[in-house]
Amino acid sequence: MGKESVQKINKPRAIRRLVIWYKRNSAVTSIVDTAASSALTASNVAGNVVSGAGSVVSTASNVASNVAGNVAGNVVSSAESVVNTASSVVSSASSIAKNTLQPLVFDPLKRLQNNDNVLDRVEEYQSKRVWIAVDGMGGDYAPGPILEGCLEAISRFPINIKFVGKIEKVKDAAEKTGLAELLENEVKNNRLELIDSGEPIGMNEEATAVRKRKNASINVAMDLVRNNKAEAVYSAGNSGAMMASAIFRIGRLKGIDRPAIGALFPTRDQTRPVLVLDVGANTDCKPSYLHQFALLGNIYAKDVLQVKKPRIGLLNIGEEECKGNDLSLKTFELLSSEKSFDFGGNCEGRDVLSGNFDVVVCDGFTGNILLKFLESVGGVLLDILRSELPRGRRGKVGSAFLKSNLLRIKKRLDHAEHGGALLLGVNGICVIGHGSSKSLSVVSALRLAHSAVNHGVMDNLNQLQKLQVLNS
Repeated sequence: MGKESVQKINKPRAIRRLVIWYKRNSAVTSIVDTAASSALTASNVAGNVVSGAGSVVSTASNVASNVAGNVAGNVVSSAESVVNTASSVVSSASSIAKNTLQPLVFDPLKRLQNNDNVLDRVEEYQSKRVWIAVDGMGGDYAPGPILEGCLEAISRFPINIKFVGKIEKVKDAAEKTGLAELLENEVKNNRLELIDSGEPIGMNEEATAVRKRKNASINVAMDLVRNNKAEAVYSAGNSGAMMASAIFRIGRLKGIDRPAIGALFPTRDQTRPVLVLDVGANTDCKPSYLHQFALLGNIYAKDVLQVKKPRIGLLNIGEEECKGNDLSLKTFELLSSEKSFDFGGNCEGRDVLSGNFDVVVCDGFTGNILLKFLESVGGVLLDILRSELPRGRRGKVGSAFLKSNLLRIKKRLDHAEHGGALLLGVNGICVIGHGSSKSLSVVSALRLAHSAVNHGVMDNLNQLQKLQVLNS
């Protein structure tokens, strides 16, 4: 291999993605620019005609009301026609841009934002496919949507799936959803393997049930990771049961007292989400727990989010170091004295989504409330925007122009786009999905699992045990 080829391979992955994207999408850029120009021209024409209609009506009223009425009616009718044409042009332009862009390539900037490590074609062929164990029975709608998401993820990412569940129920779900043939093909291609198990741990059951029911789907999936038959595990089932199963089956990292669930939140900067932990694993915490969460989050932000020097924040009711309850005050002292990461001080609730912090730590009780609140924001915001749009033709034209923007806003705030949260602090990669997860959430969660494996997160997390603070 020549010197030039070696240099090309050693370029940062993000830069190579951008170069490839801009080369492939020059035609798309031209189409979008043309569409925008056409829409602007059509809008100007519509505005001029409507303005002319108003002028004619005003002049005609001074001459003869009957004639004016007829003329105004004709002109307004023409204005309506032009407005409809403008709307049609915008719709056609949007459709052309979407249909042309989608088959070519995903925007790497957005993929970096969403932590999507889908490799470009050259990298994908060079990558080894990763085996991921999936608890196919976990979740409110399992196993159908879970299976659908797995099959979609297999086609999009360099992963293979060990699908754990009651095989008869899985096959019945595949028949009902029209996925039976695709399932059979993926099994023949050795990209998906069905593994039989018992019933799942119910959402209302105690987490300790995993110790009594060894053949529960989450236990069987976790054993695959423990026995090195899978490199990550995903479940949308009982999160407490998954945490308990992870601790009992694969164990905690040395020096970590309590694992934490870390979730990605969107920020003002689309390319830089913030990791919030804990969001539900530990409702009651000690200062040492939050200190460990910060250490875990720092590693994750460096490896997966590719932040060179993550800024750590402590969720609190004020920026001043003297603010907060006893837990906050003692944790602040610990984080301030830590030299292995950049502690940025207290983070107020309004600053979580500001982009000023890369990692925010808090107890699981507070973090879970924050997570559930954010999940509702997207839908409420869209409802407010829709109600504020003007009625009639003006509202319809305005909606046509704003539709794509509103959809992008919804996508940025939709928890399904992130799919799941990592359980950090256990000796394996575990992704916890929302109980109501459907296929899109499953795809996003498996993307997250592949990303964690691909960046060698566990190798760096295991280095934490060398820190003196975790051995004291």
